[in-house]
Amino acid sequence: MSEMSVSRKYRKRSRAAEIWRNFRKNKGAMLGLFILCIIFVIALTIEFWIDKDLVIGQHVAQRLKPPSWAHPFGTDDKGREMLWRVLYASRYSIAIGFVAVIVSLLVGVPLGAVAGYYGGCTETLIMRVADVFSAIPSILMAVVVVSVLGNGTINLMIAVGISSVPNFVRTTRAAVLTVRNEEYIEAARALGKSNLYIIFMHVLPNCLSPILVLTTLRVASAIITASSLSFLGLGISPPTPEWGSLLNAGKQFIRRYSYLTLFPGLAIMITVLSFNMVGDGLRDAMDPKLKR
Repeated sequence: MSEMSVSRKYRKRSRAAEIWRNFRKNKGAMLGLFILCIIFVIALTIEFWIDKDLVIGQHVAQRLKPPSWAHPFGTDDKGREMLWRVLYASRYSIAIGFVAVIVSLLVGVPLGAVAGYYGGCTETLIMRVADVFSAIPSILMAVVVVSVLGNGTINLMIAVGISSVPNFVRTTRAAVLTVRNEEYIEAARALGKSNLYIIFMHVLPNCLSPILVLTTLRVASAIITASSLSFLGLGISPPTPEWGSLLNAGKQFIRRYSYLTLFPGLAIMITVLSFNMVGDGLRDAMDPKLKR
């Protein structure tokens, strides 16, 4: 074996390369990632290659056609193609899930980091407030927020995001507690760095693993919560398609035309399952106990 091949074999991998190497070994996680990539491509590009009239227009002559070669997912009570409506709805459901989690990250991670780093009365105050919000079911909290702010995509994102904040506060605090007394933190204090600098430049970068895993799992939960609100009529208003609103529109026809709820339900299930598979794969890949 040549010297070059030996050095390549035993070359120290970066942290990201090591995580990717472990992640690739998980076939379920790779399958979930592949499915999510397809969904993302559809959500990002469908606006450019689909006629929007097929999504929100009315074609009464084609109403309630069962699935066939001509209509793969059938048509709804307005004659619109369910295939295009389900695909078009992905852009709203995915966007709501991601923006809601970004809202949760921006609020929950700094609060959890401050609570874990400072401790004392600051930690007690922040965690007791988080406990109060945690005691309220997330779907109920989202319903209250949407009822106060009103229907709409932005309000739905805010409502779903607020309901996930306690999860990020708790996870971030727990991660910060494990690193706040490390030697590099003490060294930064000895150099006179401010507490905020230490938190954002030294503490949080070393707490990313559990936060990233939670992020993927909460995106899946956010999609379910947003779909539930739309199903209850508190989310995106018709005729704009969203997976939850499609379920709501099809429930009155569920006895004779069950496909109206079958395909949106499958879209939610496949997307959420894929996110959970990726989240489980990330958790395993980032677990230092798996290193050889």
